[in-house]
Amino acid sequence: MIDIDRYAVLGQPIAHSKSPRIHQLFAEQTGECLQYSALEVPAEQFTDVATSFFANGGKGLNCTVPLKELAWAYAECKTERAQLAKAVNTLALQQDGSILGDNTDGIGLVTDLKQNHDIALAGIRILILGAGGASRGIILPLLEEAPVSIVIANRTLAKAQQLASEFVGKGKVSAFGFEDLNGQSFDLIINATSSSLSDQLPPLPENLLAKQGSCYDLAYSNKATVFVRWGIENKALKSLDGLGMLVEQAAEAFTIWRGVRPQTTPIIDLLNAERN
Repeated sequence: MIDIDRYAVLGQPIAHSKSPRIHQLFAEQTGECLQYSALEVPAEQFTDVATSFFANGGKGLNCTVPLKELAWAYAECKTERAQLAKAVNTLALQQDGSILGDNTDGIGLVTDLKQNHDIALAGIRILILGAGGASRGIILPLLEEAPVSIVIANRTLAKAQQLASEFVGKGKVSAFGFEDLNGQSFDLIINATSSSLSDQLPPLPENLLAKQGSCYDLAYSNKATVFVRWGIENKALKSLDGLGMLVEQAAEAFTIWRGVRPQTTPIIDLLNAERN
């Protein structure tokens, strides 16, 4: 009997997750033998479920809302990007039995922007909307691409200021309240708030997007999100949602677990074709 390596994604809610399908497609493409499932896990049960999963032979976990901060605390060792993000979306069992925590969200975003959409990040002005966990995971990988600056805008200015202060020495990061955005202009605007899930927009002034600028919503759905529509209405060169990021961050996790990097383009094309 073949012992199949087991992986899973934990979250609440989780029924909508595309991760099991994406990782199964990766496995078929690369010839890797594994099983990947989705488990609905409330925050108060996370530690028990994760411990049981690894104790019973599980090899790796993905963690989504609302578990990323708990996964960060759970990991016994962390990558630099996870350490700074204070959020972990990938847990991996190491050969010595310890649990490594990583955050593949930011590298997934950067890969989607650069490789899949030809959006250069060096020397541009980036605006990140929101100062929550989604923003935390993307700031360091974006800074490593050498933009001119990153501005974090949030309803509560103090929260944006706190987040910006955690990346001192890594690049130019500053904090604004939404009301401070009047008169500003950015080459890339990233929506890291949850507003698209309720079909609402943050309060964005006119002329915020520079000419030939692009918009990116970390959220995704089968129809254009309200932020993607805003980008189109404001003449964005490209206005994109986070489906490509979802696949790319999954590919990074798969590589950490299996040591094999899957090809993402055919998977993204397939998922896009299905929703269109």
